[in-house]
Amino acid sequence: MRVIETIAELRAAIAEWRRQNPAGTVGFVPTMGYLHEGHASLIRRSAAENGLTIVSVFVNPLQFGPNEDFERYPRDAGRDRQVSEAAGADLLFMPSVAEMYPRPTATRVMIAGLTDRLCGASRPGHFDGVGTVVSKLFHIVMPDKAYFGLKDAQQVAVIERMVEDLNFPVRIVPCETVREPDGLALSSRNVYLNAEERGQAVILYETLELAEQKFREPGMTPGELKAAMHAHIKRAPLAETDYAELLTWPNLEPPADIPFDQMPPGSRFIAALAVKFGRTRLIDNRLLATGPAGKE
Repeated sequence: MRVIETIAELRAAIAEWRRQNPAGTVGFVPTMGYLHEGHASLIRRSAAENGLTIVSVFVNPLQFGPNEDFERYPRDAGRDRQVSEAAGADLLFMPSVAEMYPRPTATRVMIAGLTDRLCGASRPGHFDGVGTVVSKLFHIVMPDKAYFGLKDAQQVAVIERMVEDLNFPVRIVPCETVREPDGLALSSRNVYLNAEERGQAVILYETLELAEQKFREPGMTPGELKAAMHAHIKRAPLAETDYAELLTWPNLEPPADIPFDQMPPGSRFIAALAVKFGRTRLIDNRLLATGPAGKE
């Protein structure tokens, strides 16, 4: 695996590979580093589906608010190299902030509507930063496929809409959330949790399990399901609910408050959570659909 730190070198390496492999495809896994098994699963899938797999590691300052954890966000370049190489990456792009933003950016990518709720409401400007850096990375790498984990489902919806609206020649590949044995979604921020918080953090997974069960109950409405999620999270004394929402998928709009079993078959929804334990904010979600198809 080759480690690259500059845009010019990365572009040259990709161009040379495409020259030698004109029918080959390029897969891309953008990350903020501190890689874990969730990231590794994305890299392995890309390596299985493409001739060249590129992983980027860049903690993007544009998507952090003034009171968020940019400075303390976990970083481990050596671990990122090991995980990337073991999972099958061919190129690892690790640019500096100065390389990606040599001067203050006058141009931002804003995705309206989809960013008004969930993490977009809790973290103003966050998705402008995500859209901007992913747009830059897509222009730099020019991948055929890009792989994103569904743990950050709103991000997936936002990126898919950006790609559609701006005609990026890339296919977005959403990938299932990877979890600990007790159900907690893998996240770089899990390292912040102390032992007691880690023990209670499983409440997110339990709440989503409850949400899916309630979703199947005759006569259950979105409002009732949301209330059940909020009530269940309170069973964890250290948990502070940021949001517990039920929205349409992938448009992320409030659904009509009528029973799910009265909605058209195939109607899709997302049950989404953001819960704080001390200074650590965790997110998780479950995609649901009415009718025989059941869970997405």
